Amino acid sequence: MSKPIVRVAAGIIRNEFGQIYLAQRLEGQDFAQSLEFPGGKIEPYETPEEAVKRELEEEAGIQVLSAFPYEHFQFEYPTKIIEFYFFLIEEWIGEPFGREGQEGFWIAQSELDEGQFPPANEKLIGKLKAEPMHR
Repeated sequence: MSKPIVRVAAGIIRNEFGQIYLAQRLEGQDFAQSLEFPGGKIEPYETPEEAVKRELEEEAGIQVLSAFPYEHFQFEYPTKIIEFYFFLIEEWIGEPFGREGQEGFWIAQSELDEGQFPPANEKLIGKLKAEPMHR
């Protein structure tokens, strides 16, 4: 039996200080309490970019001005396959916050810890940590 594929778009919201905005997953979700990049499921009628803009408005209360494709991969869980589209968000309007009640905070890109994220994020965190800082 083939596993369902769930398409997800998420934003790596990075400020001018090289910090990344993360949210804590709510109780009752898979990997509750772990950290995540805000985002969510891509609706059938949406492009990944449209989805990340909608999700970041819904989850973090910001209006995304530009989203650059950063990483795209599939990760297999026991019951499903998640296809991830990660976008780098460096221009937006508003101040991100946990609009759905989740904790949100900024962490230095170099201090990301893959142990605090769901397993699918491991390679992505490695890539972010290996990046030289911009400014």
